[in-house]
Amino acid sequence: YWPISKSTAYLYFFRKKEETLPIEDRWWGSGQKPDSEEDATIHPFKVETTDEELNDLFRRLDQARFTEPLEDSCFCYGINSVYLRKVVSYWRNQFNWKKQVEVLNKFPQFKTKIDGACVHFLHVKPPHLPEGHSAKPLLMVHGWPGSFYEFYKVIPLLTDPAGHGLSDEHIFEVICPSIPGYGFSEAPHKKGFDSVCAASIFYKLMLRLGFHEFYAQGGDWGWLIGTNLAQIAPNHVKGLHLNLVSVLNMRFTQLLSILLGRYFPGLFGFQKEDVKRMFPFLKKGLYKMLMESGYAHIQATKPDTVGCGLNDSPVGLAAYILEKFSTWTDPEYRKLEDGGLERKYTLDDLLTNVMIYWVSGCMISAMRFYKENIGKGIGTQKHAKLPVRVPTGVASFPNEVMHTPRSWAQKKYTNIITFNFMPQGGHFAAFEEPELMAADIQQFVGKVEREECWREMRK
Repeated sequence: YWPISKSTAYLYFFRKKEETLPIEDRWWGSGQKPDSEEDATIHPFKVETTDEELNDLFRRLDQARFTEPLEDSCFCYGINSVYLRKVVSYWRNQFNWKKQVEVLNKFPQFKTKIDGACVHFLHVKPPHLPEGHSAKPLLMVHGWPGSFYEFYKVIPLLTDPAGHGLSDEHIFEVICPSIPGYGFSEAPHKKGFDSVCAASIFYKLMLRLGFHEFYAQGGDWGWLIGTNLAQIAPNHVKGLHLNLVSVLNMRFTQLLSILLGRYFPGLFGFQKEDVKRMFPFLKKGLYKMLMESGYAHIQATKPDTVGCGLNDSPVGLAAYILEKFSTWTDPEYRKLEDGGLERKYTLDDLLTNVMIYWVSGCMISAMRFYKENIGKGIGTQKHAKLPVRVPTGVASFPNEVMHTPRSWAQKKYTNIITFNFMPQGGHFAAFEEPELMAADIQQFVGKVEREECWREMRK
């Protein structure tokens, strides 16, 4: 028995325990938490609109004030007001919100109360399953200034791949919630609602729906919420697929790679594509981040101040959101008078996303999410220091605001099984390139499932 006891003692005293994030159990509703048990009923939900809402919108659009842009400024100073006039004219005279409400309602939607917050979510099941197949639950999480609508083009490719000319080896059942404070999810009434709190609520949502094992996917805030979810419940998240990866704690070797990686890429695990996207670093890294991060500083410090104006003016709201859909889709679009917005999107799609913010009045609460996360200090929270060990897949799109090479990402995500350089696309990947996104998710899940089968066979 001595060898067993000795090894047991060694494991007990010297082996580093795999840490997980604790689940947040806090009350986000108004006032004090009631003594009675929370109603866990799931209610069907549909987006609805009224003539009063539309008439109020039209009045505000008619009264909009515009400032002439500088000559030849394109989108370099932000949204160009000449193009914005065109958007507002289309919005006022041609955009059919009632028709877009029907589009929004084509997928089943629900609401349920979790930790005092009424959470809105899509739950889309496959229209049919081939014999011997079962649907794989996939949680998809949006970011800012997007919404659940970002996934409307990719969902059919995942739930009905064969119907869209894709392989039906893996068919998904998609659950797509609105982050509390976004869209039709209730805004938290208390301070402190950050990504870990959102991940805790979504974990409870998946359990409430009966899913004890599931995949998670996200970009923007969906990246961080998905990451936290994998840290909270690593035995329940079968795989994490990300189209944005950011490193919150830079190590010395990573800082050194910024200085020398262009000249000695192999030394730091950089591939040709990494070098192309990252260097020269002053231009493609630091300067690019400075150019695109002003909004984050405002929202991480005084979100309510700017938010009041955006919540009151639909034109201001559209300008603030659409400028991000231009620059974050392709930074070169800054040089175009129309911001390139209609190269990848339709005005109907862009304005539908804007309308979700407008009719729900959620812009301030959505912006507060930055203060709750960044305002606590970047890299200071527990989740920033914990690794992610669940199987991870990364779809790296070339026009993402910041590029993170695999060699950096794997310091945090220790089990990256796919890391693919995508041929085109930017920050709003599922909205912009749904076919590429669906194919990458399929490939990632296929690899996770094959490795799982292999492990089972070896037992």
